Amino acid sequence: MTTSVRVVVADDQALVRAGFRAILETAGGIEVVAEAATGEEAVTEARRHRPDVVLLDIQMPRLDGLDAARRILATSPAPRVIMLTTFDLDEYLYESMRAGASGFLVKDTPREQLIAAVRTVAAGDALLSSSVSRRLIERFLSVEPADLSSAEGVRGSLSPRETDVWRAMARGLSNAEIAGELFVAESTVKTHVARVLAKLGARDRLQAVIRAYESGLVRPSPGSTTL
Repeated sequence: MTTSVRVVVADDQALVRAGFRAILETAGGIEVVAEAATGEEAVTEARRHRPDVVLLDIQMPRLDGLDAARRILATSPAPRVIMLTTFDLDEYLYESMRAGASGFLVKDTPREQLIAAVRTVAAGDALLSSSVSRRLIERFLSVEPADLSSAEGVRGSLSPRETDVWRAMARGLSNAEIAGELFVAESTVKTHVARVLAKLGARDRLQAVIRAYESGLVRPSPGSTTL
């Protein structure tokens, strides 16, 4: 019997919570175990129910989404966190992803994408299918350039092949695409990805992408100050 993905939905608007619950629970294989109307409630419900995924509004009363995300991600074992927002320009989104969130969704995300996002992060992957996350990273690192003083320490721990894989991950390539580009088996790429994440201390590919920019391995594209 397949285990359902357990989700906590945290948003200060009851209508939004009800809509997300209806979409997720009619998808099959997903169970909304709790709802939260404040950041404090989100932390409490996440600790109480130990869900697989928390959908967390970035703008929450009594404790903002960023602080709530940090507290939730500090628990062990920590659930995956997807940040919810009305706009994709919020600087807190970048900070939440640095803190360990697996990505973000705008609240008017189509039904199919919401369901796919929950299943993706529950499986241990990050939301990198869209270029929006990478453009968000580029935007904020172009405004606040990365400190490259520790770049050699971060990059020096990786082998040349692991560095190649890391750079390809930062470009948003899948394991199959990396395998084709480097002329190796996909199973070999999976091994390299696991080693890169472990050496970087990254929870998932999204954090690895952020650290690739912060270390100077890749640089923001020209004109990336706007989304």
